[in-house]
Amino acid sequence: MTEQEKMASGLLYDATDPALEAQRSRCKELCHQANQIPPLQQQARNALLRTILGRTGTHFTIEPSFWCDYGYHITLGEHFYANHNLVILDCAPVTFGDNVFIAPNCGFYTAGHPMDPATRNAGLEWAKPITVGDNVWIGGGVTVLPGVTIGSNSVIGAGSVVVHDIPEGVVAVGNPCRPIKPVEG
Repeated sequence: MTEQEKMASGLLYDATDPALEAQRSRCKELCHQANQIPPLQQQARNALLRTILGRTGTHFTIEPSFWCDYGYHITLGEHFYANHNLVILDCAPVTFGDNVFIAPNCGFYTAGHPMDPATRNAGLEWAKPITVGDNVWIGGGVTVLPGVTIGSNSVIGAGSVVVHDIPEGVVAVGNPCRPIKPVEG
């Protein structure tokens, strides 16, 4: 099994594998290029982002700066909007539904590291997917950790650290992030 296959399967894999390092380097170069495109050239920026990302809706906006590890694991639904300084460590799939709004300085991290120092120091890590449903608003400075699903129609409060699944239709806040009330329409 290749390191990429192990990564895709959620198994421990060697992140220093030359093939994976080459993919990350190429992705970082493309992200850098996209981040340098002037703001009034949004169509050119989106065209380049489409070469990085796995799948996008017709209408999406990602403000600079944006960084990801591989890109091809990221799926954006229709009318996706991410404000400045979005980081997605997409060692596993990261899927966003339709009408997702992400405030500045948010991170979605699928990669995790072993607790055992010897295993961690050997360059091994694992990855679990992140899923965000439709009509989700994620406040500024939110961190979403590996394996989390955020249900549709939910709001994640600014500064939250999402370590567990969040159900549909709730306002959730804190560290660790937890539902505090239903979304009121």
